[in-house]
Amino acid sequence: MSIEREVAAVLGHVSRDRLLGAVAGVVDIASPTGGEGVLARWLVDRMGTAGLRAVEQRIDGRQSNAVGVLAGGKGPSVLLYAPIDTFTTGDSAYDVPGAAALLTPDMLPRATVHGDLVEGLGAGNPKGHAACVLVAVEALAAAGVELAGDVVAGFGAGGMPAFAHDDRAGRSNTGHGVGATFLVERGFTTDHAVIAKPGWQVSHEEVGLVWLDVVVPGIHTYVGSRHRLPYRNAVALAGEVAIRLERWFEEYAERHETGTLRPQGIVSSVRGGLDHLAAATPAEVRLRLDVRLTPEQTPATVTRAVRTFLDGVGRELDTSLTVTQVAAVPASRTAPGADVVRATIAAWEAVAGETHRPATGNSGATDANILRLRGLPTARVGMPKVAVGPDGRPPDFTRGMNLVDLREARRLVEVLVRTVLLLQRSAPGGGAGAPDGPARAPAARQ
Repeated sequence: MSIEREVAAVLGHVSRDRLLGAVAGVVDIASPTGGEGVLARWLVDRMGTAGLRAVEQRIDGRQSNAVGVLAGGKGPSVLLYAPIDTFTTGDSAYDVPGAAALLTPDMLPRATVHGDLVEGLGAGNPKGHAACVLVAVEALAAAGVELAGDVVAGFGAGGMPAFAHDDRAGRSNTGHGVGATFLVERGFTTDHAVIAKPGWQVSHEEVGLVWLDVVVPGIHTYVGSRHRLPYRNAVALAGEVAIRLERWFEEYAERHETGTLRPQGIVSSVRGGLDHLAAATPAEVRLRLDVRLTPEQTPATVTRAVRTFLDGVGRELDTSLTVTQVAAVPASRTAPGADVVRATIAAWEAVAGETHRPATGNSGATDANILRLRGLPTARVGMPKVAVGPDGRPPDFTRGMNLVDLREARRLVEVLVRTVLLLQRSAPGGGAGAPDGPARAPAARQ
């Protein structure tokens, strides 16, 4: 059977109702980082019903991955992967006021349908993408396509760049790709991987990150003694340091831009002072930074660069600033000529009807870094963010995370299906596809 006929056979099992059911199903189950277990079990049940060998990978009592295997022959295997934890929690105790003054309906784990748009916590990122992976493997199973190698659907916990937000897990390493790491080291390393994350494009490289704490010292004293005793307010000084860092990050991004990447940095939080004692200045204030890096950099070199910059700031401000690394994920790159990248681009072009041109200036990090660092050649592809919300206005960052367009989901499912079939048919013994197939992408290996 030609690839086009196989694609048509598979997509015959992808209906709007199936997509809507998958999106609503994953959105309606809360899955903050560290608490993905219930959703993982729902995914396992659904994949098992579809005929896949489905397993729950328990990380602890609250956090699990879900994995489904569609068995093929002895040829190369491919992982279709999506994380399942959300950027915010859906709980006002954690999201207010840091993420919003009040929880809006889109920030709750409850799917609401507006025509082709579905709104709810994580509907766009990452859950809409997880739904596409789910529907793609269900359709492949239903179509009974002969596979040269296994197709693995991986739904990873802990994909967000986050520390544990509460103490229920009893551990602090619930984010930063902990689920992806567990998935591939415990039985599901494949020959290729495709991660579904936002962006209507194919990416072969991604920034990494380093989180740094900057301690700004001051003098603890009393407001009534300000004019009588030595005075150095760490709050005011931290503000000056934060402003200088924000300016420096702009120059940093420009200096390290390479390929499709432009690594950004931010001062993300400030902690210090005694809320119950407004009459006193604090002995120190802590700034937390997220600094992105390219494959040409390492977390250690970026840490040194920040320390060098702040040494100079400290001399100018007559203070000593301490920089401590608190988290790091290296950047990664799959060769542009790798089979999985070529196949994904060919699939994207067949669906989009145009030549693929990579987006530049990227600074988003995903579990693609974890997969590549574990030896899996990985391509990233996803849906565009919804441009106009149900109210007719462009969504802001948070609402953009919480909106998905079912029409775009249908296109992403087709890209995933085509990528799988192209990789399968290019494998030894997998058949070359008939002449009416799309571009036979993989001709070179990483």
